[in-house]
Amino acid sequence: MASREGSLEAPKRHPVDWKNADFYNPEKLQQEMERVFDICHGCRRCVNLCTAFPRLFDLIDDGSTGEIDGVEKNRFQEVVDRCYLCDMCFMTKCPYVPPHEWNIDFPHLMLRTKAVKYQQSGAGFRDKLLSSTDLMGKVAANPVIAPTINTLNKTPLARKVLDSTLGIRSERKLPEYTAHQFRSHAQLNDRFTVKDGNKTPGKVAIYATCYINYNEPGIGHDLLRILKHNEIPTRLVEQEVCCGMPKLELGDLQAVEALKNQNIPHLLTMAQQGYAIISAVPSCVLMYKQELPLLFPEDIAIQTVAAAMFDPFEYLWLRNQDNLLKTDFKQSLGNVSYHIPCHQRVQNIGKKTRDVLQLIPGTSVNSVERCSGHDGTWGVKSEYFADSMKIGRPVFKQMSAPNPDYISSDCAIAARHIEQGICENHSGSKAKKLHPLSLLRLAYGYDDHQCSIPNLQVLPTNSVDLEDKV
Repeated sequence: MASREGSLEAPKRHPVDWKNADFYNPEKLQQEMERVFDICHGCRRCVNLCTAFPRLFDLIDDGSTGEIDGVEKNRFQEVVDRCYLCDMCFMTKCPYVPPHEWNIDFPHLMLRTKAVKYQQSGAGFRDKLLSSTDLMGKVAANPVIAPTINTLNKTPLARKVLDSTLGIRSERKLPEYTAHQFRSHAQLNDRFTVKDGNKTPGKVAIYATCYINYNEPGIGHDLLRILKHNEIPTRLVEQEVCCGMPKLELGDLQAVEALKNQNIPHLLTMAQQGYAIISAVPSCVLMYKQELPLLFPEDIAIQTVAAAMFDPFEYLWLRNQDNLLKTDFKQSLGNVSYHIPCHQRVQNIGKKTRDVLQLIPGTSVNSVERCSGHDGTWGVKSEYFADSMKIGRPVFKQMSAPNPDYISSDCAIAARHIEQGICENHSGSKAKKLHPLSLLRLAYGYDDHQCSIPNLQVLPTNSVDLEDKV
């Protein structure tokens, strides 16, 4: 069957052939960049997605010929540095993705370029530090150091020093580190009777992630409370390290492989025992569902893990379709402005978070499907902070427009970014920032006073009155 223009056939992503020597051949990479950039120049449908495409088109328009051959080739890196691999161009805009004969996968080309750059020159101290989430968490998230780091991150003078020395933007709101890591305080219950559904395993293994462990453990505890309320036996994956997404975005594919080798055996054990594996961070779910299978297409263990991996609300919605989700909600949520993260959209699971929240009586959900512009570490960097706020501006406006009671995103980092953008651009909002899992926990009737974890108040950790910050 011949390919048809306009993405009339389902997009298909090809494996990343990163172990092939040609993948790192500078001349062949340059030829492919020129080919793809020339097609992008002739199309320009992606101009409003991020700043990578406007930068490319400005380089062409300002060049000596007005075409791709008029651009100095060493300036192509300016385009690459502005791509943070959200995948939205592939998913929502490009009419030439596979199986089209032009075979355009812009994010994978950017990944290849980042990998070649990393192989040739490595990365700077800042980028290596920001992508070493386990290391940073283990150092910072302890009762002695965490309060000091959190205080310094809110001190203008300290932030200016951090900006001038490391290039971490002083205006960027940073996540706090917790003195009570999730894994060491998780209250598990695996004694419930397993009730498998047609679409869902009846027991869950949680892959906690660096962010939940070290920054916002309340999100993880809320997930546990929801699973307990639904009488689903739950345990933690025995051991875990970073999923590898920060290293992937850096182009350090060897580090991705090393992390994969540590994680997959433990995740495989859970999958083989019939557990649904759940992670509350969309990027981590995407890493196991899509990125690792594309990097290691012949690894059966990775395929097995990918099949067992669920987004939390994907799992809960499927439980509802199996008539196994409790809907005995005690509290309405009012108006919720909900942002769908890019790395959740790329999973092609639909708007499952919205669907579950809409089951709650007295709750209306305003869904915003647009990239917030932060990414994991990209929007933290001094040189890209302004771009990240510019990309997020339409999201800030759409999220604040309905005067919501809550603003929420499955990506906690995106939610903080949106909160900051609303504070700076739409003053007077009284909305609270709360993760969707925390919203569901509230709807079930559990508030922060019912949290039995010592010295941990879940609701204040994940909820901020925007009016107090204006």
